[in-house]
Amino acid sequence: MVEVLWEDNHLLVVSKPAGLAVQGDLTGDTHLLEWAERYIAEKYNKPGKAFIGLVHRLDRPVSGVVVLAKTSKALTRMNEIFREKKNTKMYHAITLKALPGESGTLTHHLLKNSETKKAHAYNSPKPGSKPGVLHYELLKNFAGRYLYEITLETGRFHQIRAQLSKMGSPILGDLKYGAPQVLKNKSICLHAYGISFVHPIKNEPIEISCPQSF
Repeated sequence: MVEVLWEDNHLLVVSKPAGLAVQGDLTGDTHLLEWAERYIAEKYNKPGKAFIGLVHRLDRPVSGVVVLAKTSKALTRMNEIFREKKNTKMYHAITLKALPGESGTLTHHLLKNSETKKAHAYNSPKPGSKPGVLHYELLKNFAGRYLYEITLETGRFHQIRAQLSKMGSPILGDLKYGAPQVLKNKSICLHAYGISFVHPIKNEPIEISCPQSF
């Protein structure tokens, strides 16, 4: 179930459950934008189709915070905030193998394969690749599993999944990137638990978090 975390006249911030796509795809399944349009129309009794702009994306098997824009002005300004990296996104991930040390930075060159819909991480640049940087910190080690807090410095396609897989530490349940088995609900243990940015209209600091128990 989608949970509304924060809302004003310009933005709608929700917690997306794992398994829900953020926008329409070939499956034809209900998606987050569709849900948000219905939510706005019903809550404010708006006739016709409500405006909802997608500021950023989360992969279908990933849960957590998603920011949506309720006006075109807010969408344009939020796109600029994300493009200029004036926001911070934090994640929690569980792996079966440890990353080097209790904290560190991963820097790779990421290349998206549009046919397989998969990202590949390389140690050196490749034609068409883009740099990917993330920071990690070990929060807990339990029963041979490792819970990390991850902060993105760049926002590339499947970045966290690809970089952790490159390090030999795929995310629990992420078969696509080397995990040994799928989870029962077909989700992966990656959760976008927090985001911070300056409000695009009010110019006020916004910090929103949504803890998750895997």
